[in-house]
Amino acid sequence: MKSPRTWFTEHPASVHESYGQHMAASWSFAWRMLVGALACFVHGLFPFLCVSKGSATIRSLHERMVTNRIRHDKRVPGGSVGAS
Repeated sequence: MKSPRTWFTEHPASVHESYGQHMAASWSFAWRMLVGALACFVHGLFPFLCVSKGSATIRSLHERMVTNRIRHDKRVPGGSVGAS
């Protein structure tokens, strides 16, 4: 059985972050996702408002999470360890 400390550190370490760094990054994503979701609800009611906010949020978060992480992944040739 894993120790309780491992529950909090295993995944952040797998993406080269400390627990605090991972929490800050996760909360940053959560707030941006919340704003994007609210924009989508507003757009659903008033199609002339927030026309591109939802899709722009998705593109931005994808760039930050997936594309950037792949660019810096130590398993990818040319990547650098420690960046996320």
